[in-house]
Amino acid sequence: MPVITVTQVNRYIGSKLKGDRLLQGIMVKGEISNFVRHFRSGHCYFSLKDSESSIKTVMFAGAASRLRFQPEDGMSVIVSGSISVFERDGAYQLYANDIIPEGAGKASVELEQLKKKLEKEGIFAAAHKRPLPGMPRKIGAVTSLSGAAIRDIINVLTRRYPLCELYAVNALVQGEGAPESICRGILRAENAGCDVLIVGRGGGSAEDLGAFNSEQVARAIYGCKVPVISAVGHEVDFTIADLAADMRAPTPSAAAELAAPDISSIRESVDTLVRRAERAAKAAYVRSSDRFTAMNARLAAQSPENRLNVIGGKLDGIDSRLETAFIRLLDRRSAELGEKIARLEALSPLKVLARGYSLVYSGDELVRSSDMLSEGDSVTLRFDSGGAEAKITKKW
Repeated sequence: MPVITVTQVNRYIGSKLKGDRLLQGIMVKGEISNFVRHFRSGHCYFSLKDSESSIKTVMFAGAASRLRFQPEDGMSVIVSGSISVFERDGAYQLYANDIIPEGAGKASVELEQLKKKLEKEGIFAAAHKRPLPGMPRKIGAVTSLSGAAIRDIINVLTRRYPLCELYAVNALVQGEGAPESICRGILRAENAGCDVLIVGRGGGSAEDLGAFNSEQVARAIYGCKVPVISAVGHEVDFTIADLAADMRAPTPSAAAELAAPDISSIRESVDTLVRRAERAAKAAYVRSSDRFTAMNARLAAQSPENRLNVIGGKLDGIDSRLETAFIRLLDRRSAELGEKIARLEALSPLKVLARGYSLVYSGDELVRSSDMLSEGDSVTLRFDSGGAEAKITKKW
């Protein structure tokens, strides 16, 4: 018996496995375990196991790059590929060409993993949500212009808010090329100066809504510079577009109602504001009038004319008091003078003369004693009435 090498043994076994058609292009069901994606090469390594056994599995980077979901430990999958031998270790393993999630389905797993990815990046964060404008001048609608959604939007805006301009952009809303068409429509409406965008379509199956579950549309909505309302016509599940939008509406009609205020409410608000303004204006007029009256009164009180009148009144009072005081002073002085005159008259020599006495003057000098006279002197006699000349003939 010839002696062969280990490599020859492994090669022989490998050729046998490759030649077995039952082991080529097989589909193996199991649970992923110890999943590792090599960060440099991109190859994926894991074990596929069931309750009793496991098999090592490798998926090269080319095949792994086509996966639409991220494999994880514990995930039940169906792996398609072939069985061969890794000659270096002498171990057989499953070389995977594709991995299909079992149970919920591949599309569902891909969708859930895309949601987690975008949520981790903050695409759905509440902090990024922007408020809708109160009174938009231009509303954009990115949808199919041949569908019912645009007619519903037009009907609501015409009835509810005819003041705004509707900028409608035609876009594919399902099928191949729909995500790119929606993204272009969003950019076009944004560049057209719209204040808010409605992005959506009418209802449909999960397959029909696929464009609104795409990563492209989610990032286009997130990157839009104006608020976006997602209006995909379904009630049960949220699409990724719903989660990325600033606001979600269950139908295009509901989105139009969210985007535009009710003009009747605006009229009522305007009427209320007008009434409040009128009341405020009247109250302000009354306050201003009262202030004007008070200021006018103060101004009049401080005017030169009024001050002259006040000073004149004070002067008149002072003059009146001075006159009264002067009259009283005159009366007192007059009474005092009368008393003194009476006293002087009582002591006056003329009063004595009135009682029969007379005065003798020698020249201008009153003669008080006979010693002042000599015989033969001439004297003047003064009586109470009249007078006389006399000559002294004898004295004693």
